[in-house]
Amino acid sequence: MSHPTIITCALTGAGDTVGKSSAVPVTPKQIADQAIDAAKAGAAVVHIHVRDPATGAPSVDFDLYADVVDRIRTSSTDVVINLTSGPGSLYTPDGGLLLQPAPGVNPPMTPQQRLDHILKLKPEICSLDVATLNFGRIAMVNLVDDLEFMGRTIFEAGVKPEIEVFDLGHIRLAKYLLETGVLKAPAFFQFCLGISWGAPAQADVLQLMRSLLPPGALWSAFGISLDQFKIAAAACELGGHVRVGLEDNLYIAKGKLASSNAELVEEAVRVVTRGGSRPATPTEARRILLGR
Repeated sequence: MSHPTIITCALTGAGDTVGKSSAVPVTPKQIADQAIDAAKAGAAVVHIHVRDPATGAPSVDFDLYADVVDRIRTSSTDVVINLTSGPGSLYTPDGGLLLQPAPGVNPPMTPQQRLDHILKLKPEICSLDVATLNFGRIAMVNLVDDLEFMGRTIFEAGVKPEIEVFDLGHIRLAKYLLETGVLKAPAFFQFCLGISWGAPAQADVLQLMRSLLPPGALWSAFGISLDQFKIAAAACELGGHVRVGLEDNLYIAKGKLASSNAELVEEAVRVVTRGGSRPATPTEARRILLGR
């Protein structure tokens, strides 16, 4: 039997994408409904941000997270929930100072505030950006002290961190956090490729990043925009798991907007199947990632 490949669907993100595609879910109902449909299409994990229902702007409102999670948990799907801890780390520069970000970007938050919804809702997985980098024209800042606090707090809450890395040095930092006991093995890495100004979305780069992982680590990868399915195929070939979704890519084909997250998952299923694998079920994803 072919081995199972976990497909994660990143549903909406925090980017300025709502005005570019009507398919991007905004309200808690839309986000939850697309999570359920993505699971039916073959996703074992859904990665969740929330947005202001009135404006579509990124939000960190706890009630919105709670609404989305409750709708998924009370549905017929048993998809694995992965909540973001990324909001609150983005800054815009002015001279040498880090100031409040521009409109439409979440405000700076303390490490404790970034975890508040995770500690209350207890998802099985949450993202942890082990990364500081220029993120286009803004900066994503995750200091080592903050990562140490967040890593320990996530572990104590019984939540599995998905270690998001955007470049080679981020893997080195994650390995340091593992060596010092902040993070626990077996680690689960997510390679985020093609984002300005991180590692490019290339198969040889993906292979190099995989080679730097600690023994026994699990990993997944995604490429943004037109590189989404190229990186999904490369990840399958190298024995990894994959992520797709409207957070990272709005198109199902060149010049053709995807109609939903489920449509992107359906294409990922075809990629995984062509690569000689099959989509993991949520039960299999829990066994692989959580040992359950």
